[in-house]
This record gives sequence, structure tokens and C-alpha cells, in this order.
Amino acid sequence: MKITMIGTGYVGLVTGTCFAESGNDVTCLDVDANKVAMLNRGGIPIYEPGLEELVKRNAAAGRLRFSTCYEESIKNAQCIFICVGTPQDDSGAADLKYVRSAAEGMAPWLKPGAVVVCKSTVPVGTNRQVAEWIKAKTGTKFYTASNPEFLKEGAAIDDFTKPDRVVVGVDDEEAADIMQELYKPFLRTEKPFIAMGIESAEMVKYAANCMLATKISFINEIANICEKVGADIGEVRKGIGHDARIGFSFLFPGVGYGGSCFPKDVRALASVAAANGVEARILRTVDETNNHQKYVLFHKLQDYFKGDLKGRTIAVWGLSFKPRTDDIREAPSLVLIQSLLEAGAKVKVHDPVAQENVRHILGDAVTYCIHHYDACDSADALAIVTEWNEFRNPDFDYIRLKMKAPVIFDGRNLYDREKMAKRGFYYSGIGLSALPVQ
Repeated sequence: MKITMIGTGYVGLVTGTCFAESGNDVTCLDVDANKVAMLNRGGIPIYEPGLEELVKRNAAAGRLRFSTCYEESIKNAQCIFICVGTPQDDSGAADLKYVRSAAEGMAPWLKPGAVVVCKSTVPVGTNRQVAEWIKAKTGTKFYTASNPEFLKEGAAIDDFTKPDRVVVGVDDEEAADIMQELYKPFLRTEKPFIAMGIESAEMVKYAANCMLATKISFINEIANICEKVGADIGEVRKGIGHDARIGFSFLFPGVGYGGSCFPKDVRALASVAAANGVEARILRTVDETNNHQKYVLFHKLQDYFKGDLKGRTIAVWGLSFKPRTDDIREAPSLVLIQSLLEAGAKVKVHDPVAQENVRHILGDAVTYCIHHYDACDSADALAIVTEWNEFRNPDFDYIRLKMKAPVIFDGRNLYDREKMAKRGFYYSGIGLSALPVQ
């Protein structure tokens, strides 16, 4: 099948490449000429494990192309996926200017019977609006579909090729049949293809992300209470997670969620609710709780040093909002670092892949270290923000030698606090008060 992806960002590039890998003829269209030139040279604008190899293989096989030209990209396509960004505006609502530009740009070149698929995360009603924008520019008959994405950064290829489910919102059986045929190679293990109304499909994406964000904010709030009353959040998590009604997924205490989806989608759905006369109390609270959680490590450091961080050297491990990605959008690390700098501290950082992205924001305000141990040189304390695998079993004897004092504030609860106390570390996690050093 001939497919066009409008937008070569995270969703568009991963989706288009995976479709090409299953034998489709895919063109990825983008208005950013520099990005298209990079892709045509074999470069990849994002970090996602396994993606570079797939892009190069399918481009070499002629199944995957990159273009800036609407006419050549659209005119023969059976399915056109809109995968552009929907940034948050000042009110928290999704800004649809890029979606509209994609819709109007494709309209003159659509072939009869093409399916226009909105894969961008958009408010309920957007697909109807996309259809109207296209109809204003062409008389060609086409179908519309909503196809929300459920990709986790760092595991996107597996998520796409081995989905829990595929959700498609359609009005026409013909469009549903085309979409089901397209996704058939990825549903051979009896995972469901769920066709529903367009508005319902639009809501599914927001509802899913908001539910997961709610679980994160909930366990973080419970962790903060545990720390004050002397309970162990790890033990509490086990006690509630084995309840089949609750489960363990997304019940990991930490320093708050970030990235391009959860923060934006929680606020966007709350904005949709407000626009329709519904007060989204839970969503507003989830967002507020998460914003507060991003300051937890800073407050711990501030308390430990009795409010005097000026001149202190703090090592920070992990900058991306989660492991296996270089995405730093709304990353808790940035909140911690900015707070430390404002308090007069010196900050030394390490991240396996996200350092250059942080450099674009903070410049030379922090020291960038090639190895995570280097960040510990003469550090008064270490703060762990992102749970990269290489941080899970470090050489603690070496760390203690390099630091001014063996002090760790762990935003991901990577280590056993009793063992850390025996190793001679002051160790404080999330929902875990520090034990006396032995």
C-alpha cells in the first residue's frame, strides 16, 4: 500500500518506518528541508533504539523515502497520516495550526478514495474539522479516520509492531477495511483491531494518557506521605500492586513525569472539559501534583544543607525525562538544575544521550561530563533523576572516593537503603527516609 506520513517527528518517523518494514511503499513528508536532507543522508533527528537501522534498511530497499513536496508525496497515496505536532497554547489547549496546514496542503493532491488519518493527538472534534478544511480546498471524495498512537519513547518499535490493540475511529466501513488491512501484519497474535466512532477514538488517546499520569501522581503523593510517617513506599507498593484491581504498572514513585505527551495531554483534556462546561478536578490536581513533585529532590538537598546550597557542587545523573530517549521536554532534571543554579550551587551532569539537548538550553551554566563517575568528582551530593541502566550497579567504593561526602538523593529508588547505609552513604529516596549511616 502507498502511504504518506506528514511530519517526520517521533510518531511520523517511527510509524512510517514500521509500515515500510512490513512491505508498504512509504513517503515521509516534512516542510523542514534540513530535516529531510538529514534523513536522505542517512541521519536520524531523534534518538530511539533500533530506529536508525530500520530507516537505513528500508530506505536502501526503496520502500522509505523523504520529501518536502506535497504533490509528489500525496497524489498516489492510499493513506495519508497527519503526524504533526500539537503544541500547547497559553490556555493549555492544543494548538492545531500544524494540523490545519497539513490538511490544506494535501487537499489539492488527494486521489479519490484516499483515507486521511489523524495520528496526532488532537482534541475531540478535530477530525471533523480536518475534513472541513480539506473539503474547502477540493471536491475529491475521501475518507477520514482517527488512529491514536500508543508509543512509549525508548520502546516505540516494539510498541508499534507488537501493539496491545489498534484503535481506529471511522464513519465508513470502507475506511475501516483499509485500515484493518494495513495493520493486519501487526495483529497476528490475536491482539484486537478496535473500530469505533471518530470522537470516541479521539478521546481514547487522552483518556489513556491521563489515566497513566494519574497513577504516577497518585503513587508519588503516597510516597511523600510514607516518608513523613515512616512507612516504606516499596513495601506499600507491593501491598497494593498485588491487588488485581490496581496492578503494578506505572506505580513507581519518582520525581514526576515529563515528556511530550503526559503533561500536554492532561492539560489539553482539562481545557477541553472546561470549554464544554465540565470542571476536570482530577486532571487539574494530577497536573498540579506532578509539577510539585519535580521539586522534591531540590527540597531534599536544600534541607540537608540547611538552606545553604551556595558554592556546593551537586552531581546530577540523568537528564532525559525517561531512559532510552534523548527527549528533555518537561524533564524533571531541568527543574532540579534550574533550582540549584538559582540557589548558587555548581552543577555537574551526565546523561548517555541527552546532554547536547540540555546544552542547547543551559549552555555553559553546568559542567557536562562524559562519564557518570566524572560528575561525582568533588561533589557534595549526587542526585539521580533518570533510571538509566548504567546507573543501577555502580562502583560505590569508587563513588565514595571521588565525592567530598557520600551523599545520594535518589529520585528513582534504584538502590537498597539498608545496603547503602552499610556502605557508609547518606541515602534518601522517594518515599524513603535516610537510615543512620553504619
